Formats: sequence, C-alpha cells, structure tokens
Amino acid sequence: MGLLTFSFQMRLSRRLSGLYKPILLIASACAFAYLLLADPDNSESGAHAKKSKHHKKHHDTGDDYEVGAREEFPGFEGTIMGRGLNEDVPKEIYRDSGKLGNYEPDQATIKEMETGTGDYGKQVNWGKDEEDAVRKSIKEFGFNMVMSDKISLDRVPKDIRDPKCKYVDYPEKLPEVSIVIVFHNEGWSTLMRTVHSVIKQTPKELLGEVVMVDDASTKEHLKGNLDEYVKRWNGLVRVHRNGQREGLIRARSIGAMQSTKEVLVFLDAHCEAEFNWLPPLLAPIARNDRISTVPMIDGIDGNHYHFTTQGGGDRWGRATGAWDWSFLWKRIALPEPEDKKLPSKTQPFPSPAMAGGLFAINRQYFKDILYYDPGLEIWGGENFELSYKLWMCGGGMLFVPCSRVGHIYRLEGWDGNPPPKSLKDNPSMRNYRRVIETWWDDWSKYFYVSRPEAKTLDFGDISAQLEFRKNHCPYDFNWFMKEIGYGVAVEYPTPPLNKFWGEVRARQGNQCLDSMGHTNGGSVETYYCHKQGGNQLFRLNEGLQLMQYDQCLFMSGSQLKLSHCSAGDKAGWDYDPKTGLISYGEKKKQRFCISLTSKTAISKVKFVECDANDDNQLFDFNEIHSV
Repeated sequence: MGLLTFSFQMRLSRRLSGLYKPILLIASACAFAYLLLADPDNSESGAHAKKSKHHKKHHDTGDDYEVGAREEFPGFEGTIMGRGLNEDVPKEIYRDSGKLGNYEPDQATIKEMETGTGDYGKQVNWGKDEEDAVRKSIKEFGFNMVMSDKISLDRVPKDIRDPKCKYVDYPEKLPEVSIVIVFHNEGWSTLMRTVHSVIKQTPKELLGEVVMVDDASTKEHLKGNLDEYVKRWNGLVRVHRNGQREGLIRARSIGAMQSTKEVLVFLDAHCEAEFNWLPPLLAPIARNDRISTVPMIDGIDGNHYHFTTQGGGDRWGRATGAWDWSFLWKRIALPEPEDKKLPSKTQPFPSPAMAGGLFAINRQYFKDILYYDPGLEIWGGENFELSYKLWMCGGGMLFVPCSRVGHIYRLEGWDGNPPPKSLKDNPSMRNYRRVIETWWDDWSKYFYVSRPEAKTLDFGDISAQLEFRKNHCPYDFNWFMKEIGYGVAVEYPTPPLNKFWGEVRARQGNQCLDSMGHTNGGSVETYYCHKQGGNQLFRLNEGLQLMQYDQCLFMSGSQLKLSHCSAGDKAGWDYDPKTGLISYGEKKKQRFCISLTSKTAISKVKFVECDANDDNQLFDFNEIHSV
C-alpha cells in the first residue's frame, strides 16, 4: 500500500464551516436528514479567534484538514484556549510492512521481558483449596487477588494491535508525560502492576513522572508500605495523599495540579500498558494541544487475568463513545462517513465522547479549560463534560487504535467503596444535570423525557461553567449533534415526549411493574413498590411506546418483554387513566391488556383480553421525583 502520511480528515469542511460539499451530503444523507428534523432549534453557531502563529494556512477545504485546526470563528467574540495546530511538528507516517516503526520494540527485546506465569496475557487458574480466599478477595477488592498475586508485576502483555501498528513512525521529539493514577483502597498487585507496566512499556525519554493520588485510602498496605516501595524508582514515582476523600473526579484534577510535565496521561488504578502504547497517544497532542487522545481499552478478566479485545465496533473493532438519552455510556460503530476519510484502519478517528478513565491531554490546556467542573461529585458524567468541552470549545478528541491499554473490570460480589457520609443522595444524577444544563441547550428536554424524575433534583450553581462556555466556546450543542455526534442520534433516536410516566402501580395490592434489571429480550415482572424509580420507572410516550431507558416493552406471546428499540418501533401502547387499563395492539380490534398474575407475590406479567372489571388489569402511573 506504500507510505500513508497521516491526515486527520475529520469531517472535512463540513465540520467547522458553514459550507457543505455535495459529496459529503450524499455520503451521510440519512443521518444528516434525520438530525435536521430532530434539531430543537436549527440554530447555527459562529465563532472568531486570533490566528495561531504556528498555523500557516486556513483549511476550509481539501484533504489536509485536521481536527482542532480551525483558526477563525466568525461572529464569536471570545477567546479560544490553547495554541492550536503547530505545523512544525511532523505527522505520523503509516506503513503496512517493512521496517519497524521508530519506537517499536523488536522481538529480541520483548523476549527479554518474559517473566513466566501470565506472560502474553495468558489466563491463570486456581484450585479448589483456594476458592474461599478467592471469594474473600473479590468481596474486598472486586478482583481475584489470589490469582493476581501469582502473576509478575512486570509480566509481558498480550499484543492485540493490528500488525500494521508496528510499522508506524512517530515524530522523533515527543513531549514528556506525567502519568496520573488515582486510587482508593485498591488491591496491591493490581495497583502496582499498573505502575510497573507503565514504566516497563514506556520509552524512558518520554516518562517524566508517575503521580499516584491516594484518595484517602484506609488499607494498611497503601500507607507506609507504599511509600517505601516507590523509593526504588528514585523519585520517578511519587505519592500524593488527599487529606479527605475527594472522589475520582476531583482527585484527578488534584493529580493534574500536582503534575509538572507537558502532557497528562490518566489511567485507572487497575490497568496494564501494552506494547508501544504511548507514542501513538502523544503524536496528535504534540501537533495540536487542543486535542485529547484515548487508547483502545482492552478487557482483562478479573478472575483469570487474560486479555480480550474491547467488544463492539465495526469489523475492525473501531467504536466511538456515545450515550443514550438517559445519559448512560454506550459504544457504537465508527460511522461509515468517518471511515471513508481514513486511508488506514490504524489511524486515529474522532469520537463524540470518551469513557473517561484513560486519556491523554496537554497539561496547560487542561488547566486553561478549568479541569473538571469542581461541582461534580465522586464519579459520573465527568467524561461527557470533558468531551463536550473539548469539541464545543474549538478542540477535539481522537481514539487511537495503535495505542492499547488493558483494563480490569470489577467482578460481581464486590462490596464496593461507599461514598463519603457527607455526600448527598443521587450524586451521579446531580452530576448529569450539571453537565446537561451546562452543555445541552434545548436538547436537554430529551434527557428529561428519559429521566423525568430528575427534573426537580437540585444540581447546584453552574454560573461559572456557563460563563466559561460563553467566553471560550464558539459552538452550541445543535452544531455538536450535527457535526460530531450525528452517529449517536442515528443509533439512539431522540425520543417522543412523554404522555404518562412514573411507577406503574396496581390499583389493588402493593405490586409495581419491574424490569428486574432485564434488557434485550428479558421479561417484565411485578415486585413490591419501592418508590425509588430505577427498574420500576416507565414512561408511555407520544409515539405510543412504553419504555424504560432505551428499552421498549412489547408483547411476546402472552408475556411482557423489553428490548432496545428505535423511533416508531414496538409502538401501539395506550393507557386510559379512567379505567386503568394499559393495552397494546397494532389494531383497535386486536388489543390486549397487561395483567397481574398475583396481587401479593413477585410474579410475571401476562397479556389477557381487556376487562375493566378485572382488578388485576387496573394500574396507575404515579410520578416519582428525585430530591
């Protein structure tokens, strides 16, 4: 295929100008047409900022356009943060084969890294005599620490990359990094394997420091033992200890403030860096400080510690971050129009959102955009806040296929880390409201369709966030959904407004419809009403769909089930508040009503012929409001 010089052809002139090329309109006609109809206001955002001295020409059109390279924002009177594109920094050079890339380790070097058990991400097993210890460790830490302790802290990771990643040349001069790892009551070997893997798999000239932020851990092994252990690295690794529990969000901001190097790389406390993971993350940021990069996040099994590629995505495993309208994190395949702009499947691609645990960003730029919103508590929503801030304030985000990091996901049976006693209830939902009220504009109504109970929840003062957006962010959410997040609305169409919502409570007894956490083919049952919403909160919308989050209820034989649905899918529901009947059917003469099978016990829900005299068929929608 020959040499492929990297060019971030991100939505070309469509993304950052008001002119639309006919060929791009044809390529994305369906998605774009839908969004024009779905837009709340069809408003256009303009902007203007001073030219970067490093940016020698304006890329309105052509194949050399790069994400975050826009330098003129007509009509915008504020200031765009960051330097922007620096054309003195060369682009990456992509090859299909031939000579190994300039940062790529050779096979002899990899062979020297071998340690034994668990090398190359191979699974580790345990015996019956260890089962009690395994259960206890999962309960305490969320991982099988018995198996983790058997694996070397320096084990060789599995190489899951596309083989072409081995032949990429990156700029010779890349910035030094501060690796920031926040932890709270982590198990020893999973935490320290994170640190060891970073040091082992990172070029020495690029690794400036590892900043471990202890968010008020109470485990003894994370106190003096840790301080003594990190001395082996002669100051390369240092521990900052928070005086009180701050939560993951604020602890990351503290870690950024404690760091000193040009680029920050945030990692969760239970990761393993894979081969040549860092240069691919740094190259786009070295060229443009308004860009944040995200590695591919592979799964590490918390029991056996073997590696698997991240699920979903297109045929090459490329998925972008997304969300449904209840603000739950999702992953969707890279939209085809974006794929067509990339000469190589190994090149970075744009994503509307990040998961938030693992990413790189210029330290000064992160400071200039005010880190995370300090009003966000513990965990939840901060990944979306940063994503919107990056895109709507003149920058951007890239997912990087040639950078891969393994991540251990918590296992069922973990007791969890309780939040501080001083924390108000519903911190994640309060976070969601802060983010949505700051960034979503009129699109916020779609969140409240899906989460109507949150409408009354106090989310604090966001005047500082709104002021920052006014002064530094040229784009509105309408622009964002047209130009960046258009794939989200295709996968998760904007929902119709609600007609009825709340708990669906039987008029006789104390039974409510309950999804029991089931999705995609699972059954809806009844359970004792708890007035907490969640699995008992349903909504019947103007499109005649009965829904919970992104799931639609439907008739399957005589059973009531739910499944992910699109606009107009599984429609045909009706509710009569006078009679209390909830009916379903495509035709008026072929309607059936839902019915309890027991007034007092947990049971299934069935469809029967409608009868307003049957107490088992009579329900009320009772609205529930969060406080």
